[in-house]
Amino acid sequence: MKPGPGTYRVGGKVYASQLGLLSPRPPLLQVVPLSGRYLPKPGDQVVGTVTDVQSTFWLLDIGAPRWAPLHMTGAPWKVDVGETERYLRTGDAVVVRVENLDATGRIGVTMLGEGLGKLEGGTLVRISPARVPRLVGRGGSMIDTITRHTAAQVAIGQNGRVWIGGSPEAIRRVREVLEMIEENGPRSGLTDRVERFLLATTPVAREEGGPAARVVPHDDGPPSADAAPMEDEPAEPGPADE
Repeated sequence: MKPGPGTYRVGGKVYASQLGLLSPRPPLLQVVPLSGRYLPKPGDQVVGTVTDVQSTFWLLDIGAPRWAPLHMTGAPWKVDVGETERYLRTGDAVVVRVENLDATGRIGVTMLGEGLGKLEGGTLVRISPARVPRLVGRGGSMIDTITRHTAAQVAIGQNGRVWIGGSPEAIRRVREVLEMIEENGPRSGLTDRVERFLLATTPVAREEGGPAARVVPHDDGPPSADAAPMEDEPAEPGPADE
């Protein structure tokens, strides 16, 4: 095993460089921190919000120490100089992928790729980035359980931003599950506990006709000027789980 994120090697032994939980990812050993701000890594898929619009790029808040500029060449649309606001406006939410980090800490992101794009409607919720592996679950078991029992659409960013789309009832139930994961992350059997909770709280009649919410496909053309998602207050950090 080799030292990965949150660890270092001395004299043939691997030590933790931060307080957290061991998360083996062969051939790497890594430690997931108990709390702290999101630190981007190339390849991370994150949920961000547009904070500023310039003639050739959009400035995104992805919860990192620095803003992340999304250049128009990294968007799935053919954008002309000066027309960026036709496609994304301040407050819009997007799913992007971290491409690179330069020596100055500048974050390069792109919206080109499967599962990336603008998020329409729905609600944004923040959880601790350390909770994201627990929310996904082993092999996607936790998120599969959540979406199967709520019929909600969920986009998870490795920066701890979670977008929820669907009916108001579906969004409410997913938010309750996120609170459970924040509070009970280190405990074993959490997926089973979440499933029992969702089964016990299944509405007799599901609410229909919720607001439309989706990731805009790349061939849709310029996104509509729908209202931006609402964003919850940041969640309190807590102990992390692997």
